[in-house]
Amino acid sequence: MKNMEHKDNHDASQKDMKNMKDMKDMPGMDHDTDDHGHMNHDHMSHEHMDHQMDMGHDNHQMAMGDMDHQDMMMHGGHMMHMGNLKQKFWVSIILTIPILLMTSMMGMTKPLLVFPGSTWVVALIGIILFIYGGQPFFSGAKGELQAKKPAMMTLITMGISVAFIYSIYAVVANNLLANQPHVMDFFWELATLIDIMLLGHWVEMNAITSAGSALNDLAKLLPSMAHKLDPQTGAVTDVALTEIQNDDIVLVKAGEKIPADGQVTKGETAVNEAMVTGEAKQVPKAVNDKVVGGSVNGTGTFEMQVTGTGANSFLAQVMQLVQSAQQEKSAQENLADKVAGWLFYAALTVGIIAFVIWYVNSGLTTALPITVTVLIIACPHALGLAVPLVVARSTSIAAKNGLLIRNRNALEQVKDLRYALMDKTGTLTEGNFIVHEYDSLTTDLTAAQALALFAGLEASSSHPLAQGILTAAQHEKIKIPAATNVAQITGVGLKGDIDGTAYEIVSMAQLEKLQLTYDQAKFQTLASAGNSISFLIAKQELLGYVAQGDTVKPQAQQFIAALKAQHITPVMLTGDNLQTAQKVATTLGIDQIHAKLLPQDKAKLVRQFQQKGKVLMIGDGINDAPSLAQADVGIAIGGGTDLAIESADVVLVKSNPNDVTAFLQLAKQTTRKMTENLWWGAGYNIIALPLAAGVLAPIGFILSPMVGALLMSMSTVIVALNALTLKLGRLD
Repeated sequence: MKNMEHKDNHDASQKDMKNMKDMKDMPGMDHDTDDHGHMNHDHMSHEHMDHQMDMGHDNHQMAMGDMDHQDMMMHGGHMMHMGNLKQKFWVSIILTIPILLMTSMMGMTKPLLVFPGSTWVVALIGIILFIYGGQPFFSGAKGELQAKKPAMMTLITMGISVAFIYSIYAVVANNLLANQPHVMDFFWELATLIDIMLLGHWVEMNAITSAGSALNDLAKLLPSMAHKLDPQTGAVTDVALTEIQNDDIVLVKAGEKIPADGQVTKGETAVNEAMVTGEAKQVPKAVNDKVVGGSVNGTGTFEMQVTGTGANSFLAQVMQLVQSAQQEKSAQENLADKVAGWLFYAALTVGIIAFVIWYVNSGLTTALPITVTVLIIACPHALGLAVPLVVARSTSIAAKNGLLIRNRNALEQVKDLRYALMDKTGTLTEGNFIVHEYDSLTTDLTAAQALALFAGLEASSSHPLAQGILTAAQHEKIKIPAATNVAQITGVGLKGDIDGTAYEIVSMAQLEKLQLTYDQAKFQTLASAGNSISFLIAKQELLGYVAQGDTVKPQAQQFIAALKAQHITPVMLTGDNLQTAQKVATTLGIDQIHAKLLPQDKAKLVRQFQQKGKVLMIGDGINDAPSLAQADVGIAIGGGTDLAIESADVVLVKSNPNDVTAFLQLAKQTTRKMTENLWWGAGYNIIALPLAAGVLAPIGFILSPMVGALLMSMSTVIVALNALTLKLGRLD
């Protein structure tokens, strides 16, 4: 029997540097379980990935686009092209200045500048401002009405349209109609309404853009040039990074930034991967190790084969995650649109009722201005900013600290969470497996030969268990044979041919299914010690085994305690054996364990727990993809290109489980701020509409249009300031 104790030199950040593939392209959900069944073996080629864009290294705004050229918002289920909001705002301000000089505010002030024909000049400027400045809101309202869901943009469009039409009527009536009492216009209000709403949306877009600012800084980590190596002649040519392609050989000198994702082909070094792991320690790298573009090389010089440029690189996928987050609408945002829809109908109803009552009692000259005032006051300045500013602030705080919120809906789900289901390997443990024991179980093989066969089959995999076996073989200086036809066995492990013989690496559970006899007492003892055990079989004969142990992350115990403090029940879901899972669970204080699970089993358990309450699922982003997608909140924890996983709602750049706790805290504060802002935004309208309609007229009080406008502005300022106060000391 061969016993081993050695330290794996691979950092935890290297546990899963696998190429990603869209979930739709994964037949049978062939993901990983945590033992052998480890379907997480990396047999996915780049050809399986669908790359739709080619990002240059210096495109530092690849996630967010250039907001000064095309800003967008979602309304009515349609992407509304806001156009150049900054330009529209400043042009509208310029057009507003003469309007403010030549008109009165709600009839309460006198124009500062009056000359013959000045009212017609105001009307002309008003027409230009209405068409130019109001265009984004017309587009949004069109989308909402086509979707038969009038909301924010419809309400804004109604307010500025009523103000414009009535003001044009006022100019015509005052200048062309004889014996007509003076009609107050609303050009002052029209101009300021457009200006405030454009400013609000511009501020919102700038705030949202800031969520990607920290990640854009990541893109700047890439060098502008790379040393391309000609494998035939050995000549080195300095080329622009944009000219580097996958499979190119690149030379990286000491102290330089690594230009792209790749695999070391020659040389040894140590790399600072703080951008991936959050820890500024040197990670040893040797032949076949993966490196991430943007990390900093140490004192060694090495050659690497490029495996990730453009859209499939680590940095590009980080950017895409933030971009995706900006295009998601949260449940609270939808609620804000619903509230705006209700206000639209409420304003119409109140306006019509007010018109009828005032027309009957005081005539058209009184009824029309009051009705117009009601419809203008209903314009949702504060409501339109209530949620977006909070989400933008929250997303920005999270992104700067390595919490990438891919789906905003996750923020609102947190307050109702009851269960936290989590994978073991890589989530609660380091994912750095060390071979503690291996041996042959047949007289035809020595222990070393058995380990060599294991290593031959595992040679093409980057799974943590595979890396542990390969490290052990290298440590023992065992020659690794070449394997062919290597393929995953769903839920079992993998298979392949070596020297014409078909071998399989399987789990203990698979041995029982195949009814192969083995020393159960011995292997139960190994498992109870926290080992994951893999078996080698050929022709229905048991040939050998490898027992590997993992280490619990130092932050995991604190993380579990924090979940319990928030009355969230932790549950471990793992493909590993029950004994190993039990040891980890006991150490961390987890009471509920489900072991020997396939990916589909985990997804089924998520559904079962969802019948009892909201479920948070935490996994490594590959083997847990089905359950991450199924859960109310899915968090992928781990570094490297796993950040591109499409099924997770939130991705943690650092493999620190305590960051999950930070996300929960941030989400709860975000939800609280959203609710406060919705009350501020909607509360103003709830009070202002009936007062503007004259509900208190019998006791001699009608809301002054000027006071209504001031209250509206105040509510907008309060909402904006409240959003900016969102701050989480641990994160910001």
